[in-house]
Amino acid sequence: MTSEIRFLPMPADEAAAYRAGTPDAYGLAPERRLSPGGYPCRHCLAEIAEGAPYLTLAYRPFPTLQPYAETGPIFLHAEACPGYETSGILPPMLTSPDYIVRGYGRDDRIVYGSGGVVATEAIPGRARELLTDPDIAYLHVRSARNNCYQCRIERAGDSPAMNGG
Repeated sequence: MTSEIRFLPMPADEAAAYRAGTPDAYGLAPERRLSPGGYPCRHCLAEIAEGAPYLTLAYRPFPTLQPYAETGPIFLHAEACPGYETSGILPPMLTSPDYIVRGYGRDDRIVYGSGGVVATEAIPGRARELLTDPDIAYLHVRSARNNCYQCRIERAGDSPAMNGG
C-alpha cells in the first residue's frame, strides 16, 4: 500500500447543486447567511471571509443511506469558489488544534479501532499510517468538538470519490 495521501473536498458538482438550491440531506433548501468569518467551506477547504455569503446545509458524505452514514451541518461559499486542489497538503481551513480522523471500509462503514483525536499537524502522518491497512478505503476528518465533517483523505493512487463516500 502506498503511503501517499490526498485531501479531497466536496465534489464540485455537489457544491454547484447546493448553490443552485438542491435540497440538502434532510430535503431542505440550504440556508443563506453572511459569514461572521472563520467558517470552513467544504468545497475550497478555506475559510469563508467575514461578510461573505455562505450556505449552511445538512450533508451526508456517503453514497447511500445506511446506519453509519452520518449526516451533519456544513458550510459552503454561497458563490462559486475554486475547488480545493486535491493534494497531500493539509487544507488551510483546518485551523483547530485537533480533529477526529476515522477510517471507513469499501462498504462505507466505520473500521472500528481506526478513529481518534489527532493533533492537526499530525493528521498527514496518521492518515498515511491508517491507509496502510487494506481494510480502510478512505478517511474522514471531522471536528473533534462537534463531529462535523471537514474533508476526506484517500490514498493518492485511488480513483476519485464519486459521491463523497
